[in-house]
This record gives sequence, structure tokens and C-alpha cells, in this order.
Amino acid sequence: MMAGSDKGESDRFECLERRLQALEDIEAIRNLKARYATLCDDHYDADGIAELFSEDAIWESPALGRFEGREMIRQFFNGASKIFSFAIHYSLNGHIEVCGDNANATWYLFMPCTLEANNQAMWRAGIDRETYARIDGQWKYKLKVSEPLFNSPFDKGWAKKRFV
Repeated sequence: MMAGSDKGESDRFECLERRLQALEDIEAIRNLKARYATLCDDHYDADGIAELFSEDAIWESPALGRFEGREMIRQFFNGASKIFSFAIHYSLNGHIEVCGDNANATWYLFMPCTLEANNQAMWRAGIDRETYARIDGQWKYKLKVSEPLFNSPFDKGWAKKRFV
């Protein structure tokens, strides 16, 4: 009877370990997302942002383009502060699903910002669909796709002009 009891306790311990690992992974991905926002809001630190992505990652936004590979992502972000002179990235309602060394998430993005070209204050919102991979023990972006919900001048708001 003791052997069966030990097996049950071992199974419960393994289950607890899996659940704890999943929580740690979700928290690490939330921190990755927060780090991305911090680096974007710090005048788009291109080197810091690029390091959050795998070598073969893809970053895509219909309004801004598609960039494949860490180096292309770095090059895009080198010029991002010439597009947005100011931005605050709010990542909301994150839904993260982890499966081993891979994960997917959906986030809502709300981004008050200023366009550099005409010093225009804007409201931007979208849905970020992301895929991550654990590489050498660290979570990295594999795919980041932003789907716009609105891109409106601050003074007009999204009710009057949803997309510019």
C-alpha cells in the first residue's frame, strides 16, 4: 500500500511543479512585454528592443511594415523615434497560453503618441498577437503582429475619425 501512496504523492508533486512552471512562464512573458513597452517609450531603444526577439523573429504592423529577422527589426526601431517623437504603450488584457517552450498571447494596445512629422497628438489602439519561444532559458518574441483598431487625431478622437 505504501508504494501506491508514494506514486500518488509523486504525481501530485509533478502536477504542482508543472503548474508552478506555467505561472513562472506567464510572469516571464508579462515581464518581456513590459520590457518591450519600456524600451519603446524610451525613444525606441533599438538595440534593447532587438534583443527581446529571436534571430528569426517577425515584427509586423499594416501601417508600419513587416520586418523579418532581429537585424531588420533593429533597423526599423533605429528610425522609429523619427515616426513617433513621443509614445506611451499600454498593454492591456493579456491572455497568455504556454505549451512547453512555446507560448501565444493576445494583448490590447492603447498608445497615446505624437507623430514627429507634424507634431500631431494621436490616439492609437490595436490588438497585438504574439508568439514566443524559450531560447537558452529566456523567453523571446518569435512573432509580433499588430492589428489596428483605430489611429485618430487627439483633437478629433476616434468617434469622428477612426483612421487617418
